[in-house]
Amino acid sequence: MKDHSLIIGLESRLLNAWPSFDYQAYDGWILRLADGYSKRANSATPFLPNATLDDALIDYMVARFVEANVRPTFRLNGLEATDVDERLKLRGFKDIEATHVLTAPISSEDCERDPEVVLEPQVSKRWVREAAGSYGGDKADDETLMKIVSRIRQKAAFATLSLDDRPVAWGLGVVERGYVGLYDIVVAPDLRGIGLGRRVVSSLMAWGCGEGAHTAYLQVREENEIARSLYGALGFGTAYRYTHRVMPGRSSSA
Repeated sequence: MKDHSLIIGLESRLLNAWPSFDYQAYDGWILRLADGYSKRANSATPFLPNATLDDALIDYMVARFVEANVRPTFRLNGLEATDVDERLKLRGFKDIEATHVLTAPISSEDCERDPEVVLEPQVSKRWVREAAGSYGGDKADDETLMKIVSRIRQKAAFATLSLDDRPVAWGLGVVERGYVGLYDIVVAPDLRGIGLGRRVVSSLMAWGCGEGAHTAYLQVREENEIARSLYGALGFGTAYRYTHRVMPGRSSSA
């Protein structure tokens, strides 16, 4: 049995912490557009339990995606009606990138920050350039990343970990109503697997603790077993899972 109140609570925080440029509401669905940078900011997501989706509404939202030059994507988080996934499948939408939303309680033991992780309350061009560069691929678009994170209205912390004066790991924390969301955790490609990401995550959780957060949350792809193992060791467990149904025929960023 899905906890709809938990899903809605986390989805609303996610929507605020990772802003899109355009929002449109359709019968229990929120369609978000952000120039195609990341699926979570460029998809239609249900925000009411048992949100329905008929062919006419699919056609209408697809047209909005096409107008914006964004690949039509439906992000299914468990709030949708039971027939929605099959309806999209029959329309040819492909099921890709299953993702877990993880949560972890924050205890008093989690509230000590790593002194080598620098936290800044405002985004800088350097943070965006370095974080986007370490992502690579479609996510190397630092201009669009800057536009997204500059729209955050909740209290935020932009983390940078340096080794010998070289920035090597980055992350973003956003606090809202007792939760701290962890986003854009990325490590320099040549230094992955040695615990740098864990240090950034722990420091952002400690910052969230200082801002009154009792729970941390983040998202990780189901296929990323290394990251899921890391987060499991930090006390994170799956709150719910979502998948994407995308219209085939165009490339798309994650």
